[in-house]
Amino acid sequence: MFVSVPRSIALLACIACLPAVADEQHYNQISLRAEASSEVAQDRMHVTLFTESQHEDPAQLAAQTTRAMNKALQHARNFKDVEVSQGSRSSYPVYEEKGQKITAWRERAELRLESGDFAAISKLTGELMQDLQMGGMSFSVSDSIRQQNEDALLKDAVTAFRARAQLATEALGGSDYKIVSLNLNSGGNYRPEMMRSVSMKSMDAMPTPDVEAGTRQISINADGVIEVQMP
Repeated sequence: MFVSVPRSIALLACIACLPAVADEQHYNQISLRAEASSEVAQDRMHVTLFTESQHEDPAQLAAQTTRAMNKALQHARNFKDVEVSQGSRSSYPVYEEKGQKITAWRERAELRLESGDFAAISKLTGELMQDLQMGGMSFSVSDSIRQQNEDALLKDAVTAFRARAQLATEALGGSDYKIVSLNLNSGGNYRPEMMRSVSMKSMDAMPTPDVEAGTRQISINADGVIEVQMP
């Protein structure tokens, strides 16, 4: 004899038969972190130069700034191994003491240099500082060198993570472990040599500066979770 079962009751019965995946408990899981790093010589030099002046007529001030930047750009283009770009340019009013009347305008424009040829960019910097001032100098690691070192460190980071996982397993008295999750991330700490706000007014002549680029620490971090299997 066929007995009809309400659909809602049948559905509940099927759900009750399913394994309790959502309620499954994970025991002996440990979060671990390991790192592999190396010191890499910084191979890119960055210099920011600027011109800043003041004039009562904003149009004449803008023209004066443009002439100074054009002269610097034309000279910099003779150095083929140096990348040249214009940075920020801004102007603002200068007020009288009471702050109610504009007495003049002040304008600032930047020129940015970048190169892996330290001798060339240093020479160019010294020559441009006859008319411009230095806003800053810094160093970095090129993308290609950084990528090469990160690729080499990736395997070392995984090896270090596995070694730490084995130590944790033995400390807990486990027989083995399995990796539940593993994330690999790159990191690094810059330690640049910096020079800021150097004015030609304080120098009779600007020699080609000696530079020391320093190093940067490049690292790969391995963050993950393991599950220790007990005997």
